[in-house]
Amino acid sequence: MRDDRVQAAGHFPEVKGSLLRHDKLVEFIHRNYESDDRGQWFFQNGPQRVYVELESTPLIWRVTEDLSITSHSGRTGVVRETLVDESGRLYLHTDIGFGLVHTMDMTHAAEAVERGIWQPSEVTAAQLPSRFGFVPSPARQRQAAKAASQE
Repeated sequence: MRDDRVQAAGHFPEVKGSLLRHDKLVEFIHRNYESDDRGQWFFQNGPQRVYVELESTPLIWRVTEDLSITSHSGRTGVVRETLVDESGRLYLHTDIGFGLVHTMDMTHAAEAVERGIWQPSEVTAAQLPSRFGFVPSPARQRQAAKAASQE
């Protein structure tokens, strides 16, 4: 979570906020986490939308021993496509969204690949936002739009 002081110190992910440790707040955010029609991710807090700065992708996927997947917000998904980028990061495109496989679950993910259940295609990380329709940084997008309008 980034308060005004941290926001003023610089952009995410260079300057990170504090780790959320309050279980009820984390559950609330997970229940209300979604994207708008422009691909900007947020959580709804009553009438207020709190936009999220993404370090990589909108979702982080956990993979279990039986190869089922669950997003960081607790939703289950069905894999439609797997991709691997130039750094070897594995991504899942699913029925509920796009995300990165959690590093701690790469053993299970590798098993799915080795067994031919998942057949990753190659992609560059830079292609992901436009291909899967998400905005990594709503704040930077707003700043760019503001600068363009002043030219």
